[in-house]
Amino acid sequence: MREPRDQRFLKRAKELRRDMSPPERALWVILRAHQLQGWKFSRQVQVEPYILDFAARREKLAIELDGDSHVGREAYDARRTQFLEEQGWKVLRFSNSDAITNADGVAMAILGVLNEISPSPQPSPRRGEGV
Repeated sequence: MREPRDQRFLKRAKELRRDMSPPERALWVILRAHQLQGWKFSRQVQVEPYILDFAARREKLAIELDGDSHVGREAYDARRTQFLEEQGWKVLRFSNSDAITNADGVAMAILGVLNEISPSPQPSPRRGEGV
């Protein structure tokens, strides 16, 4: 008997979280545990029929890393992006190379979009406190 689709998706998402690629690990170091100026990200988020690499769920921002496996799949990626945008998601795509060699630039690009979408989750410092 086949597993229900939701269970297969959950199992696949767990596998992807466990077996992250080096570029995914590099980006996750920046995104995990509210480290990117307090924004909350999750990895391998299910938006059926897809699994997103990373997502700020509340803000509906999807972060996708594209490596060699995406070469020749541009039409598929475009359909995927279109579907997600129709569901209200903003999709940012970065190359695996950028995640490894330009992590600061990737983080700044993500922050730029987040700040356009929603106010910062970090509260302003009290008068006389902070920098």
